[in-house]
Amino acid sequence: MSGPEGGSASGEGVAGDGDVPSPGQGKRWGGTGLVIALLLGLLGFGISVQFKAGNSDAGLAAARPEDLVRILSDLDSQQERLRREISDLEDSRRQLDSGAQGRDAALAEARKRADELGILAGTLPAEGPGLSIEITPGTEKVKAEVILDAVEELRGAGAEAMQISGRDGGTVRIVAPTYFVDGDNDRLVVAGLSLAAPYTIMVIGGPDTMRTALNIPGGVVDSVRQHGGTVLVREADPVRVTALHTAGELKYAKPA
Repeated sequence: MSGPEGGSASGEGVAGDGDVPSPGQGKRWGGTGLVIALLLGLLGFGISVQFKAGNSDAGLAAARPEDLVRILSDLDSQQERLRREISDLEDSRRQLDSGAQGRDAALAEARKRADELGILAGTLPAEGPGLSIEITPGTEKVKAEVILDAVEELRGAGAEAMQISGRDGGTVRIVAPTYFVDGDNDRLVVAGLSLAAPYTIMVIGGPDTMRTALNIPGGVVDSVRQHGGTVLVREADPVRVTALHTAGELKYAKPA
């Protein structure tokens, strides 16, 4: 009996040894499992991407024509905006690369612009080709509205700088806020200064265009002549506009 029992015990021992994997075999199964898990993950990712792409294509296929047009328009707008941004950045880079030369050119342009604005505002003197216009009253005084019409016609013809003076030597720079009022004793009040006739307007601009504007039928020249007055227009180069306008102090506005 001991023989069979021993054989039985020996058989159980062999069966038990077969259930326990060896250390090398466990490592091989661990590496294989990792590879399988990685492949399964990649397969799932591919299926997900394909599913999303299919859904997107299906969504576009089911979209209305006006929706597709809107989507295309949005994409075009985004592309154009990005192109503008790229262009602006390239311009900035070129300006930075230009260094001192670019800064000098920018400074010169800023000074030129400041001078132009100073002439328009009447805070700087100016000279250039233009006209000298002498207005002499006849049987009646030259009213303020006639002088205002002359100024407006000259501005419309491209006048860039103007001043008006009277017989007694007073001179006023004509700018946007300048006003004209009939004064006492047949005098003309310009921006608060009383002037006596005859009046002389010095104006810088294209001489031919301004002369034509003054001589249009029913214009300034006709109006003065109808009352016995005269308008003498002379071309001059240069015309010098030296009277300056004193800008008022700003209360609310400031540079932005």
